[in-house]
Amino acid sequence: MRFHNTIKTHKMEGAFLLEISKKIKKYRTEKRFTLQELADRSGVTKGLISQIENGRSIPSLPVLFSIIKSLEIAISDFFADIAAHLDVEPVIVRKKEEYEPFQKEDAIGFFYHRIHTQNVAAATVDIVLLTLEPGATRPMVQTEAFEYKYIISGKVEYEINGNSYVLEEGDSLFFDGRLSHVPRTIGKKPAVMLIVYFFEQE
Repeated sequence: MRFHNTIKTHKMEGAFLLEISKKIKKYRTEKRFTLQELADRSGVTKGLISQIENGRSIPSLPVLFSIIKSLEIAISDFFADIAAHLDVEPVIVRKKEEYEPFQKEDAIGFFYHRIHTQNVAAATVDIVLLTLEPGATRPMVQTEAFEYKYIISGKVEYEINGNSYVLEEGDSLFFDGRLSHVPRTIGKKPAVMLIVYFFEQE
């Protein structure tokens, strides 16, 4: 069974990477960017963009997200329908009672539940559900990962590297966790957010 699942996983990764390549080329064409223009906007070489679009090179997560940003596409929109085009169903179901609760030091009013941790291609992906109570407090922190936040409910102010960002239900945020950051609730209701950490592998 494990061997069969490994084969399915490898097929899924290959199909996933192919869909990413196709979408980058599709959006670049729609935006009427040349290979050189997208390369300049993304801070990479024209040759690398060409290799990625043709499925001959796998971009690291920082490069991939830089390309998506340069295409002026929301990360959530970019990945939205990729799974629907895969030959293998990439579905992992976990019931809410299976979520793993945990705490972090020096954090009051923060209630974390780990939903899923998965080792994929160029990074380890850690998916967490965070509930922030009104008045929750924590010092500014730095994380050795890129972070994606999706606000499920409530209202949050994120302070990142001296800048403030107010997020409401349905808003999302992606940033380099190595920048000092901390979230705070706004209002008298708890805020719930889905967090995805992308830890780069050495």
